[in-house]
Amino acid sequence: QVQLVESGGGLVQAGDSLRLSCAASGRTFSNYAMGWFRQAPGKEREFVATISWNGGWKYYGDSVKGRFTISRDNAKNTVSLQMNSLKPEDTAVYYCAAGLIPFSSARTADFGSWGQGTQVTVSS
Repeated sequence: QVQLVESGGGLVQAGDSLRLSCAASGRTFSNYAMGWFRQAPGKEREFVATISWNGGWKYYGDSVKGRFTISRDNAKNTVSLQMNSLKPEDTAVYYCAAGLIPFSSARTADFGSWGQGTQVTVSS
């Protein structure tokens, strides 16, 4: 498995931007599709964004499409999530995930490695 550590969370106001990063170690990072998921209190884990092993294919959840951008740097073993125009409903713990899948996926079951999560809080 690959080890993942997220960073960049915090408290921001509605309309602000935030950039999350996820550092990977332990395995060949470029073999893995990567994803971002989030979980708010009392809710199920929700798909946010995913990117293929080479960055050529990206897919977003409907609630973040047009506001969030996922990217990766295989030379630095990192994946990032740029979050713009943040809303209070974006408040959640954000998780980075890695999966050995051909392109990518929006399903949590397809990702075998997870980070510990980073809290994002958006105030109104």
